[in-house]
Amino acid sequence: MDATNEGTPDPHTDGGRREQVLAAALGTFVRYGYRKTSMEDVARAADISRPGLYLMFGAKQELFTAAVTHALDRSIAAVIEVLTDQTRPIRDRLLDAFDQWTGRYIGAMSREVNTMAEEYSDLLGPAVTEYPSRFAALLDTALAESTDPALAPRSAAVAQTLISTSIGIKQQVTTRAAFLERLAIAIELIVR
Repeated sequence: MDATNEGTPDPHTDGGRREQVLAAALGTFVRYGYRKTSMEDVARAADISRPGLYLMFGAKQELFTAAVTHALDRSIAAVIEVLTDQTRPIRDRLLDAFDQWTGRYIGAMSREVNTMAEEYSDLLGPAVTEYPSRFAALLDTALAESTDPALAPRSAAVAQTLISTSIGIKQQVTTRAAFLERLAIAIELIVR
């Protein structure tokens, strides 16, 4: 992959093809739900043959779990990158971290993603609680390590308050821009 297409998987490599399939699968599962999505639907969306899809993933449940955990892994990696950039103010890093974690799912897709995670938590296993816990821990660490000495002793409480606030805002807005605007105000009020 060259520098001009950084972050875009190369569909000509096995890893790039797998990423392309996982992205198409997630979009298909979000659109139709787990039960109504067939391997044929995913194969068509990923522009791969159904037998080729079955070579990559032996069953729909395996594909579903891989697609969701892949998306969560990417979100966590983006959050880590944003939060560890000590050259930026903590408020900016927090807002960008929430955008990476939650912002991309605002709007119509938000309801489907939330419903899917809740409805199929048995298929996702520990990922349902593991990833949100990792996100909270990353926020806690960033707050504890910020240059504001008042944040360190209350970093875990601030992190949880921001998470709860973001959940409430997410339920009330329909656009990513509105989510970020309201969350920026909350961060400003909470992180003094």
